[in-house]
Amino acid sequence: MSPPRSLVIVKLSAIGDVIHGIPVAVALKKAFPAARIGWVVEGRAADVLAGHTAVDHLFRLPRGWSRSPTAILRLRSDLRAFGADVTLDLQGLLKSGLAAWLSGAGRRIAHAPPEARERSWLLATHCVPATAPHVVERNCALLAGLGLTVSQPQFDMPRWPVSRERVNQWLGAARCGGAPALLNPGAGWPSKLWPEERFATVARGLRASHGVPTVVVWAGPAERAAADRIVAAAAGAAVLAPPTSLQDLGELCRRARLMVSSDTGPLHLAAAVGTPCVGLFGPVPAARNGPYGAGHAVVEPSPHLRPAWADRKTDTVAMGGIEAAAVLAAAASVLPRTAAA
Repeated sequence: MSPPRSLVIVKLSAIGDVIHGIPVAVALKKAFPAARIGWVVEGRAADVLAGHTAVDHLFRLPRGWSRSPTAILRLRSDLRAFGADVTLDLQGLLKSGLAAWLSGAGRRIAHAPPEARERSWLLATHCVPATAPHVVERNCALLAGLGLTVSQPQFDMPRWPVSRERVNQWLGAARCGGAPALLNPGAGWPSKLWPEERFATVARGLRASHGVPTVVVWAGPAERAAADRIVAAAAGAAVLAPPTSLQDLGELCRRARLMVSSDTGPLHLAAAVGTPCVGLFGPVPAARNGPYGAGHAVVEPSPHLRPAWADRKTDTVAMGGIEAAAVLAAAASVLPRTAAA
């Protein structure tokens, strides 16, 4: 086919999943620098794409848009005005397939089942089987539908100057005493939550063994309450982060020596901006969803504690199988590299 003039990526949510799709946009912009690239995305996940040099236009959708005829018609009108030649559905759901179909693009590339669900592949013109272990590489595999291959996926995350200034001011006022480690106790699924007292143990261990100050990040009232309890239990080894936008968090990660988190958006944002990470992976294997790139470490429970895939969102055992000592050991393996950098 001729080089496309415009392409649309469809990856609606969640934050970490959208981040995992960014290397597709980077590869497209490098392969087709004259082409316009759009992205269909829901809610606040769009904030991690704002300002990215590989994304020329964001189609921001509210949650529940696929149940609103008015929102569907508006999206169709906007997509047709954009004039996409090609769409890439990274999500593999019926609503993402619908968004790609509404574009009117002649070539609609999507995952093949079982990576694609809800018969979304019926709305595509080209389906690509998933063979790679990691979701970033699975997304990049869709580029085969355009004759492209990606040997080293890149995120090339933007910088957000306003957020950087806010973060610098807060760090100066907080007097953390050096580049901090970040602890993120929140998670999208209850099954991915790690016990709060173990986060506090990690904060105390990082200060005692490495002299590293700790900042506990949070989003929303429930995570704020958990972060408060962790800071109190850390006995002076941790401080509470201020309220942060996703862009604030991205810039805070850039100032940090380390991120410790379960499998959730902040972990993948930290990895994408280049912060070394220790990922805690219970119900979902790190081989599929781990922090992508070099310089990270992951901690997982014994295999017999990992639930069946169908139970990954309701499991209450796997994360409890990750001990604080193992997380501190993983952090110790990463910190010398961050000090050298």
